[in-house]
Amino acid sequence: MKAEAMNLLQWQARFGTEEECAEALKQQRWPNGFQCPHCGHDQGHWVVSRKVYQCNHCRRQTSVTAGTLFHSTNLPLVQWFLAIYLMVCDKGGLSALRLSKQVGVSWITAHRMLRKMRHAMADRDSIYRLGGLVELDDAFVGGRRSGGKSGRGAEGKTPILVAIESRDKKAGFMAMETIPSVSAGNIRQFVQRHLLPWQTTRTDGLMALRVLGETQHHKGRVTPPEQVDEWLPWVHIAIGNLKAFLLGTYHGVTGKYLQEYLDEFVYRFNRRFWEPELPLRLLNACMDHIPVRLVAEKG
Repeated sequence: MKAEAMNLLQWQARFGTEEECAEALKQQRWPNGFQCPHCGHDQGHWVVSRKVYQCNHCRRQTSVTAGTLFHSTNLPLVQWFLAIYLMVCDKGGLSALRLSKQVGVSWITAHRMLRKMRHAMADRDSIYRLGGLVELDDAFVGGRRSGGKSGRGAEGKTPILVAIESRDKKAGFMAMETIPSVSAGNIRQFVQRHLLPWQTTRTDGLMALRVLGETQHHKGRVTPPEQVDEWLPWVHIAIGNLKAFLLGTYHGVTGKYLQEYLDEFVYRFNRRFWEPELPLRLLNACMDHIPVRLVAEKG
């Protein structure tokens, strides 16, 4: 569904007050009028002092943020809405330090806000399956920046699987996922989650990837470096762009949070032709998303 394109001035004009943000949540949750989530009754009234709806039947109260990404938040919605806009308006991504300065929150609060938004991004992309001609490859991200072994098996690197649709002279949708190891079982699970069955799937001929033949029309080919751009052009471009994204904005990431950064990268990539619409698209995803409970961080 096409979303409205909005610049920063238009965004602030529409969502510049708490009342306007709350009204947007009301319209998203109850487009046809209030309906009690507890008893289903369709009559209620707005309690101004507590900023909640109270059902006229069961008398239970429901906030407009309940059941959304903003559930139980202590932050003003204005700050959340501005963070959503800033999150997607920059192609290079947004660090927690930069967000904390622009929105006026602590670094840890900004970090948690970004993590929650990435969860909403991942949830929205999880409904799609890749089809047509699909390029698939593994890669290793992180690890030593200098010295030591490089490539497969390097210390501290996290293996990932990358699949991307090849649509003639352009790339289609993409999926990326961290895996414990490049094994048959992990590859099967990745394919089940992200690919339609019996698509034409190209790989570089790695032995572990032969398991793709169980559910896909697999074409594996051991490819010399000079022929990589002919056989697997898009997947290698995607991996290169991912590494530039991680180093350029976040200066590298640990395996602990890598999947969240992959989710952000994939969300942006899959909607690269709708950049002006991204703020409203992400806002809708956050309003539709169930509450995210982050595990307490140590250290």
